Amino acid sequence: MNLGVTIIKGRRSVRKYKDMPLPEEAIHHAFDCAKFAPTARNGQPWVFGVVQNKETLAKLADLATHGKFIKDAAACFAVFGLKDEKFFVEDCCAATENLILALWAYGIGSCWVAGNNMPYAEDVRALLKVPEEYTLVSLIPAGYPEEMTIPAKKELEDITFAEEFNK
Repeated sequence: MNLGVTIIKGRRSVRKYKDMPLPEEAIHHAFDCAKFAPTARNGQPWVFGVVQNKETLAKLADLATHGKFIKDAAACFAVFGLKDEKFFVEDCCAATENLILALWAYGIGSCWVAGNNMPYAEDVRALLKVPEEYTLVSLIPAGYPEEMTIPAKKELEDITFAEEFNK
């Protein structure tokens, strides 16, 4: 198996983190990989942020309905998209996955926390002082894994087809 496939297959959602800061190199490369995500018409309708301040992480955790573990992360990345761009959700989701995989290449675990259309999206945008023309697409708490679970995955033959669906 090649390295890229190994990284993709090894990534898991991590919600418990060691108390260790992230290296600046990993943060830089995560942002850099995010910006290389494909976008419709090369629109690149995004801005990316990272929060490492413990007080702000706690505020994000309080806001995010299913992200209470954000407060224990070493960092939380945020992906925002330009609301007026037609495909900002798809583009920013591609960037989110690139960012997550780049972190995992450094052994840094993360968990995608939904942002788009969530009731707290505007509060997160305001907290991080992101301009109003952007909306939250995702929050990505990250850190070195304290523990990981390995969930069972469906068999390929149960979820794939060739040419047409015939099950």
